[in-house]
Amino acid sequence: MSHSLTIRDRSFHWGKKTYIMGILNTTPDSFSDGGQFNNINSALIQSQNMISNGVDIIDIGGQSTRPGAKQISLEDELERVIPIITAIRTESNIPISVDTTRSEVAKAAIKAGADIVNDISGGTFDPQMLMTVAELNVPIVLMHIRGNPETMQQLTDYEDIIGEIYNFLWTQTEKAIALGIKHHNIIIDPGIGFAKNHQQNLEIIRNLCKFKTLKCPILIGVSRKSFIGTILNQNNPKQRIWGTAAACSAAIFYGADILRVHDVKEMVEVALVADAFVVGL
Repeated sequence: MSHSLTIRDRSFHWGKKTYIMGILNTTPDSFSDGGQFNNINSALIQSQNMISNGVDIIDIGGQSTRPGAKQISLEDELERVIPIITAIRTESNIPISVDTTRSEVAKAAIKAGADIVNDISGGTFDPQMLMTVAELNVPIVLMHIRGNPETMQQLTDYEDIIGEIYNFLWTQTEKAIALGIKHHNIIIDPGIGFAKNHQQNLEIIRNLCKFKTLKCPILIGVSRKSFIGTILNQNNPKQRIWGTAAACSAAIFYGADILRVHDVKEMVEVALVADAFVVGL
């Protein structure tokens, strides 16, 4: 794969270190931080905290993707994310990704100052998404999912989960390239927790190396997720920081390039120590 990607004044050297994507949900109903950062002031404070704690990318999303979440209108999504992207961009040059499955939101977000499109559907929910990203000439995260957030947890029956995820990501990567997205602008995400159960999430992390043959950097989002709660017998997502740290360490060991997390300060430190063991192996 291409060994680096430059976004604004930052270079991402894949395989040299693990990068941290900080989650900034501008939703009232996300599973662990809904309602905390859904106004400009609170979102700016949180973004400043993440930047001071060493975040590499801030990921802004206005549509909750927790299990059972219902789709909001295009207008509501734009209203939730665009003013906050604009506000952060006026204060910082930090790379920003927009967490959306809608091409119209992607276009508006990039125009407002975002740099990356993070699509949990891997470009399948909106038939215009891949073409739009090609025209915008920006990086895209292609994630694996079955169904949608409202239905996905009823769709966890796989014959060969690693093979099926691999084939989906390969297919979407090939479609993206055919439509004009440069290979070095594609990041893949096997979709931890999206139409996967507890044991399947563990299996995916153990097999991350198998996705390396797609020659794209791998993003992993384990932060505070329910499989960690199952292991810890912890129902409160905010009390899963140490479990998240362990899962992030495992993901780094097995080949993750980017960690999408809520707790930036702690996971920056986790990545620094894990990288000291793993990088160069």
